[in-house]
Amino acid sequence: MNTPPSPKSLTPTTSSPPAAELRSVRPAVGAPMGVAEGVPTAVLPDQQIVDGRHVTAWLTIRVPRKGTPTASSWCACGRDLFASGHAKVLALSEDHTAHRDACPLRTSDTASEGRAAA
Repeated sequence: MNTPPSPKSLTPTTSSPPAAELRSVRPAVGAPMGVAEGVPTAVLPDQQIVDGRHVTAWLTIRVPRKGTPTASSWCACGRDLFASGHAKVLALSEDHTAHRDACPLRTSDTASEGRAAA
């Protein structure tokens, strides 16, 4: 309870608040709170169709405005080349195209497909 302030005290004295009551926590059963009925909570598998194809080679050409063009040629067989400048980028582009026919990863796939078709 509040007591009137004494003439010497500037702050009123109050009684301490009651002790907090302890509550028992119920065990969680069922769906979490906030989940609507009929909404799946599990993550579903990706529905994309996979046909077995994957990236074997990649050519990237960058031509910045008022800058020097650059290119990079990458292949899963271990080829990783870079070129800078107009002439070198054109040469790398042609070399990348020629590598498609000579790449050991692609030539072995093409040969096995041809035998399977025959």
